[in-house]
Amino acid sequence: ESGRIRVEFDNVKLADEMRRRLDVRDFATPVRFIDATVEAGKPVFFIEPSDDRYDYLAYQTNNLLTISVKPLTKNEEEQIRQERFPYTGEKLSLNFQDIEVRTVLQIIADFTGFNLVASDTVDGSITLRLKNVPWDQALDIVLKSQGLAKQQIGNVLMVGPADQIANRQKIELEANRQVEEFSPLRTEFIQVRYAKATDLLALISAESSMLTDRGAASVDVRTNTIIVHDTSSSIEAVRRAIKVLDVPVRQVLIEARIVVASTNVGEALGIRWGGGYGVLQNNGNILSAGNNLDTVTRFHNNVVPGGTAEPVVLSDLNVVDLGVASATASTFAIGIDTADYVLDLELSAMESDGRAEIISQPRVITADGQTAKIQAGTEIPYEQASASGATTITFKEAVLKLEVTPQITPDDRILMDLIISKDAVGEIINNIPTINTNQLETQVLVNNGETIVLGGIFQSEDITQIDKTPFFGDLPVIGRLFRRTTHTEDKSELLIFITPRLVKDVLSSH
Repeated sequence: ESGRIRVEFDNVKLADEMRRRLDVRDFATPVRFIDATVEAGKPVFFIEPSDDRYDYLAYQTNNLLTISVKPLTKNEEEQIRQERFPYTGEKLSLNFQDIEVRTVLQIIADFTGFNLVASDTVDGSITLRLKNVPWDQALDIVLKSQGLAKQQIGNVLMVGPADQIANRQKIELEANRQVEEFSPLRTEFIQVRYAKATDLLALISAESSMLTDRGAASVDVRTNTIIVHDTSSSIEAVRRAIKVLDVPVRQVLIEARIVVASTNVGEALGIRWGGGYGVLQNNGNILSAGNNLDTVTRFHNNVVPGGTAEPVVLSDLNVVDLGVASATASTFAIGIDTADYVLDLELSAMESDGRAEIISQPRVITADGQTAKIQAGTEIPYEQASASGATTITFKEAVLKLEVTPQITPDDRILMDLIISKDAVGEIINNIPTINTNQLETQVLVNNGETIVLGGIFQSEDITQIDKTPFFGDLPVIGRLFRRTTHTEDKSELLIFITPRLVKDVLSSH
């Protein structure tokens, strides 16, 4: 419509924010603008190509409609024009009033240089005005207007009534058939190079017009050869068909790239402190304090007259034991020791930063339309109890797998049915391993050599954990002496890329 591609949808609603013009000139495609509007309650899209010379292909996969716009060369445009308008003769102009049909035919024959043979039944007059039209179109117009037809044999045009021409062709076919029936039979051995001879024989046998009633064909599986016993013309027809069909199957190299990137950041701040106190007062009373009864007893025995002195271990005096659990944490400690009391304090802190990138790159090559599968991984054994109480060893797979079925389109693009999975061993629960799976199953159309992102998963986990002493840990400022803070932040991203490449047929180049 006006040089644009019109796409109309039924039973679909178009949101108001989608009713606009999209300028896609910066995307280096054959399309300049895409206009979305609504006509008669139906969404309508107008695709405006960048050049008047273009062709397009529309196809639907499930709920996805794809419209592919391709710029045309001059040769491709001329080929399409000829398919739509079959007349290719040199142009001429005719302007006659009540002229004999034989005279018009002679004029066209003189213009083209063809020899003309007209039946004696060709007569009558015609009035015509044709300006700048191909001569073969002008000839068809004249013949159809008079109920005539033509038959071309070499550079000779035979013109006569349509039924007469049809009867002559019918007689010729019947004569050829009779000649074919009495033609001698011979045997030909045709070597099949790339295809299976049995498959080609099935096609030849299904085409009833290729072999005569007296002919027969068979296959030697060992040498992949078709044996044809028929007339020379039928054998030549079979040979031509095999030449067209017996070609190398095109192949595709599919390369997948699975990238798993992860970062983890951790921070922890903890504290441990404690002490003890023991003194003999003037009135003979003993005052002891500590984090538990054992500490109080030790200080009591150390200050009581005649008591048994017991060593006091600083690590046993902790009132608050909320240090960082990691063995790699940095610590700082201070202590005060006197004859009457002990006080110790330890601060611990840790910060961790980790980054990882795992790239898996399976590749597989396969023929057009054939399913290929490549798999690598491990089988994890574990014990499983049966109803009788006996245990058996069972295996679970954790694999990297690429399964693909490609289809090469006429414009050298690749339509692929893909299954890509990447498994990893997870936690062990009740002695049974779990498998962390990442799998993608899709169908995609990709240009030759183009890399696209099939999909991805992004995960983010942010955890803050506070361990504290009730009440005291909530106090402002000094509450820090009664709590431990741990903060972890984990991020991971999975991306899956695919790149198909057509493998050049080396055999055809030799």
